Amino acid sequence: MRIDLHTHSTASDGTDTPAELVRNAAAAGLDVVALTDHDTVAGHAEARAALPEGLTLVTGAELSCRLDGTSLHMLAYLFDPEEPELARERELVRDDRVPRARAMVGKLRELGVPITWEQVARIAGDGAVGRPHVATALVDLGVVGSVSDAFTSEWLANDGRAYVEKHELDPFDALRLIKAAGGVAVFAHPLAVKRGACVPESAIAELAAAGLDGIEVDHMDHDAPTRARLRGLAADLGLLTTGSSDYHGSRKTCGLGDCTTDPEIYGEIVRRATGAFPVPGAGG
Repeated sequence: MRIDLHTHSTASDGTDTPAELVRNAAAAGLDVVALTDHDTVAGHAEARAALPEGLTLVTGAELSCRLDGTSLHMLAYLFDPEEPELARERELVRDDRVPRARAMVGKLRELGVPITWEQVARIAGDGAVGRPHVATALVDLGVVGSVSDAFTSEWLANDGRAYVEKHELDPFDALRLIKAAGGVAVFAHPLAVKRGACVPESAIAELAAAGLDGIEVDHMDHDAPTRARLRGLAADLGLLTTGSSDYHGSRKTCGLGDCTTDPEIYGEIVRRATGAFPVPGAGG
């Protein structure tokens, strides 16, 4: 089985619609794909309706969190999307995205970049606007060569000149909410240092003690020594280890299935979940 547990669609900051994403996942030879858009479940219904036969959909979301001033992302799998407290927190994060993106546009204009809010809003479309949409505008303007080039201290990285904070969950609160909604929690790309500051390993240990299920190890932003370090940490803490592409369509260079999760790990995630079940494709 080929299992990719971290992808994004146009419901947040990917370039594939949810329907395109599941069709592309099947074409890439995946058996299981998780749709984990940022702080939203808006793409799940479309993905279900278009799910090809032979492909299983894992519903999820990537929740924006912050611990002691450092941003981190929590992948939540197979939770009940109707659970009211978690739904309310997702809405708070989404509602803060527009003023945050507008503020980043303002900072960029102060830096001499001829970017406009209308341009960013057009790129985001109906998706939850975020930094990748601002980064795409910078690419279109010729300010940077690629979306990844925009995520530096020069521009949009966590310590960047145009960075603006947004409403984010405390990760311990996120764990509590995910568990209350019957979900499974995996810390996304925990040592992706190229994105900015990362939380220390001691914090990962504290999260593990608070109910964290796993950490994303095999990821494009983790080199081989980092992956080995994370596997050792996971073994010490009793955490599951996952692998994923973090696919964003044409917005990033990674392809569906570039990193995958072991079938036994996937089976354990499904076993632990009580809020929702994987959806088998019926040829949508």
